[in-house]
Amino acid sequence: MAFPNRSDDIMATCMSTAVTDKLTLGRLAEDSACQYLARNGLKLIARNYKCRRGEIDLVMRHNDSIVFIEVRYRHNNHFGSGAESVINRKQKKIILTALHYLQSHKEAAGLSCRFDVIAVQPGPDKNHIQWIQDAFQA
Repeated sequence: MAFPNRSDDIMATCMSTAVTDKLTLGRLAEDSACQYLARNGLKLIARNYKCRRGEIDLVMRHNDSIVFIEVRYRHNNHFGSGAESVINRKQKKIILTALHYLQSHKEAAGLSCRFDVIAVQPGPDKNHIQWIQDAFQA
């Protein structure tokens, strides 16, 4: 499902001017994903949560759950989709980082949690966003 937003315009501009900086594209994909999720009722808690075990792109709250979200941007699917690129090794790093987050934020301890993946791919006019809820389990 695709929804236009300001980040889509920025990303289209970046692509049309041949900006290929992965960090810039990654940040724009995270912006797009964050806005998409907010429109779907999630509330942002943290961006780019880091510890020595890894990083989680977005930590959000959805009702009574903490949602740890991995955002993947792919210009094309020649080497698999963004969602397919979240392999077991990456899942383990996200899970360990999520455990660190839960241990460091006692207010989150009593809440359920889940792991979602957002795959962002540019389209001719707007981003295409695929949201996979409960993409993997701890």
